[in-house]
Amino acid sequence: MAKTHPHIDDRIRAFIEKQKMFFVATAPSGDGGHVNLSPKGYDSFRILGPNEVAYLDLGGSGIETLAHVRQNGRITFMFCAFEGAANILRLYGKAEAVSFDEPGFSDKLALFPDFPKARTIFTAKIDRIQDSCGWGVPFYDYAGERDQLIRANAHRSDEEWSERRYVSNAASIDGLPGLVKPDAAE
Repeated sequence: MAKTHPHIDDRIRAFIEKQKMFFVATAPSGDGGHVNLSPKGYDSFRILGPNEVAYLDLGGSGIETLAHVRQNGRITFMFCAFEGAANILRLYGKAEAVSFDEPGFSDKLALFPDFPKARTIFTAKIDRIQDSCGWGVPFYDYAGERDQLIRANAHRSDEEWSERRYVSNAASIDGLPGLVKPDAAE
């Protein structure tokens, strides 16, 4: 049976910090559009306070999370125990985003390891924390992080990388604005 918690306590923090992977879910406003669910890895999640978290988005082929958060702010993080005691933890909240070309990005980037490139940092105020049994989640053996994304980002110059982001991440699959090149916004 699901149980809610008023804040991220030491037990919840320990569970989050032990996980090698988490999931981020967002959706556009209204009846249309696509719900997005993205798996995340690396050392990219931070607990900022009892009801505040952040995650570092290293980029990818889609821009759904950023587009949805900028439209309505809704976000859910999910952590599953794939080893040890069964558990599923969900953090529901309202997020804000700051991308690599915006003021404040560098300050927030200091919260995370020094990855070669990072696209966006999301911070979220968490208004519901819920865990459930997770008995249907399978066990798996962690083999390590994939390094393709880090390698792909590392070999591009900052200019090449940012131009690629602006071109490939301009709009979500539903046509919502994604990354907007600063001179294009004027």
